[in-house]
Amino acid sequence: MLIVACIGAFFNSSDNAAIINGIPANPADIAWMMTATGLVLLMTPGLSYFYGGMVSNKNIISTMLQSVIAMSLISLIWVVVGFSLSFGDSIGGIIGNPFTFFMFKGVGESTNPSLSPTIPLLLFAMFQLKFAIITPALITGSFAERVRFSSYLLFMILFSLFIYAPLAHMTWHPNGLLRKLGVLDFAGGTVVHMSAGFAALAGAMILGRRHSHLKAEKHAPANIPYVILGTGLLWFGWFGFNAGSALGANPLATLAFATTNTASASAALSWIGLDILLGRKPSASGTSIGAVVGLVAITPAAGFVSVGASIFIGFSAAIISNLAVTLKSKSNLDDTLDVFPCHGLGGIVGMVMTGVFAKNFGLLFGQTHTFLVHIIALIFVSIFSFGGSFILYKITDLLIPLRVTKEQEKIGLDLSQHDESIHTYL
Repeated sequence: MLIVACIGAFFNSSDNAAIINGIPANPADIAWMMTATGLVLLMTPGLSYFYGGMVSNKNIISTMLQSVIAMSLISLIWVVVGFSLSFGDSIGGIIGNPFTFFMFKGVGESTNPSLSPTIPLLLFAMFQLKFAIITPALITGSFAERVRFSSYLLFMILFSLFIYAPLAHMTWHPNGLLRKLGVLDFAGGTVVHMSAGFAALAGAMILGRRHSHLKAEKHAPANIPYVILGTGLLWFGWFGFNAGSALGANPLATLAFATTNTASASAALSWIGLDILLGRKPSASGTSIGAVVGLVAITPAAGFVSVGASIFIGFSAAIISNLAVTLKSKSNLDDTLDVFPCHGLGGIVGMVMTGVFAKNFGLLFGQTHTFLVHIIALIFVSIFSFGGSFILYKITDLLIPLRVTKEQEKIGLDLSQHDESIHTYL
């Protein structure tokens, strides 16, 4: 794939002048969006620490690499065809024309009236790239400690092309099917978190239970300080994720900034509050997970709801996800790092709450259309993401076995997949 991309780049003589020239770019918006783009990219290394600290010692490096490698692989896919599939000329409101921006042709320094009215289209494309990077990385927590690295790379390519790109197009392209129906997804509750959550659920089911899980062995996180560090990086980067989705330095970005911080704070306290009520001790990992769940839940609503509503959104998401994690722990489902209870259900809560609290469009404002459309979209995205991912896992497994051998799982993926060990560096 890399060789093909290099050949395509060699023969692509375009000067990347924009296909559609818009109004002059706004320097303040450019400065903010470049900052926001960097913040969102930082979330992926943050996720690697967040996940890496939760797995066993023998799987830290492999788990962290699964996030970091997405920055390289998805970046190339995005330039070649991913951006075009997501934001190219609409084909039936389902997918973009792969040739509109193939190899970033026409993605240049000029603005685009429909996609990036005040910033260069190239900057908009790079900002959207960071969302495409972190989405498949989120999935890895569900099958941590047992997935073959090469098969994960193949699945990540297929997921990006056949699940992420269509959802991004349907939700965010001006002519996208869900957007035209009236679905409000400010920064990715549907596109990122629900898709990753349901793909994670399918992955946990397809790969099956770890041998340690079958033996009911207690799982001990390798490094809680890593989890705390990852949470801090995610929280910090999420300001770019949500406030950056305003696509400019404007009051809407300020609102998204405030609701993001407030929802996360509310969820962190709600998570450990419920733990205390259930007789558990307030933990650093629980606080960290709660904070991330709040960030997930506010993502689709960040620019549409008030700061007060964000408190309730964070609270409700944390309670629902905490209870779901408790129920999952009593089942046979081996979602290693609780991706579906946290990201899948967190995204669902955020979508539903957007339909309730969205200013001038939600149930609280006497409107029912947005809420009903969100319920329909929720059902559609759940089926599409779970069913589509299930098929892609099966295809991947036929080409490259998804799961490592029992012996490789026993010694850990750090050694069996990468010939490295955390102890080498201590």
